[in-house]
Amino acid sequence: MLRRHPAPPPSNFDPLVKAGQQQGFDIRVDTGKDLADSLNAAVDPANPFFNTMLRMIATRCMMQAVYFASGSIEEPLFAHYGLACPIYTHFTSPIRRYADVIVHRLLAASIGADVTYKELLDKKTTQSIANNINYRHRMAQYASRSSVNLHTHIFFRSRKRDETGYVLFVRQNAVQVLIPKYGLEGTLFLRSEDKENGGGGGGVSFVFDEDVPSQTCGKVVLKLFMEVKVQLSLDTSNVQHEKLALRLVEPVIDGFSADPTPESGGAEQISKRPASESDGAEEDLNQVPKKKQKKLNRAKAASKGKK
Repeated sequence: MLRRHPAPPPSNFDPLVKAGQQQGFDIRVDTGKDLADSLNAAVDPANPFFNTMLRMIATRCMMQAVYFASGSIEEPLFAHYGLACPIYTHFTSPIRRYADVIVHRLLAASIGADVTYKELLDKKTTQSIANNINYRHRMAQYASRSSVNLHTHIFFRSRKRDETGYVLFVRQNAVQVLIPKYGLEGTLFLRSEDKENGGGGGGVSFVFDEDVPSQTCGKVVLKLFMEVKVQLSLDTSNVQHEKLALRLVEPVIDGFSADPTPESGGAEQISKRPASESDGAEEDLNQVPKKKQKKLNRAKAASKGKK
C-alpha cells in the first residue's frame, strides 16, 4: 500500500503565481521541489504572515493525496508531488494510523518475517482497504472542520470583537480574511445591501479587478495580503445556519465600514489546530482564575529560590 499525490494541472497554480508576482516573488511550479524552494524564498519581513498565507494558497491549488495498492495503476502515477518523491508510503505511525498497520503486515509477509491472512495479499482487497481509508480520512477532515465551526460559534455568541486580519483571497463579491489571533478565516461580503454579512448600505459599490486581483471603492483598494481590521460577531438570524459574520472597520469606507467596538478588557482567545500545525496550545494567562494565578506565581518564586 502506497500513497500518491497527483501533480495539479498547471492552471491550478495561477492564483498562487499571481499572488507571488504581486509581491515581487517568482513562484516556480514545474516540480514539487521547485515549488518548495520558491515558497521557502518568499519571505516578507514587513508582513510576518505573508509566507504562511502564500502556503495556504498553495495548499488550495493541490490535488488530494490518496492511498492505493501498487498493482492497481501504472508506475509513473506512483509519484508524490508534494514531497517530490517517486514512491512513498506511510510506515512510522502504526499506533495511530491504520494504513501504517497494513504496510507493516504487507512488508512482513513479503520478507518472510511474519504471515498474514491470504486475502490481504490480493491487490483488489488491498485497494478496497485503501479506498475505505481514503473515505474515512475525508470524513475525519469534515468532522474536524465542523468541530472548529461549532466552537467558534460558541465563543462568539453574544460577543463582538475587532481584530487584525489579512486579505487571503479576493472574490467577485467578497474578500476572504485570515484572522491570525484565532487561527481562522472569515468572509467579508462586499455587497452594499447585505448589511448582516458586512455590507453597510448607503449605495456603496465595489469594483472588482480580476487581473490584480482587487476590490476598489473610492480611494480604498482591498488587495491580497493587505492588513485590515474587521469586526467579528455571530450571525444568528437563521438558527439552523448560524455563521460567523465579518464587517470592515479599517480602512474606513463611508457608508460601509462598521463603528469600532468599545474595548472590552481582557484578551480572550480560542485556538484551532490546522492540519499541519503544532498540537500544543499555550494557556492564555489573562483567562487564568486569580487563585490559580497566585499559585502559579508562588510556584515560580519557589523555583527561583531553589536556583
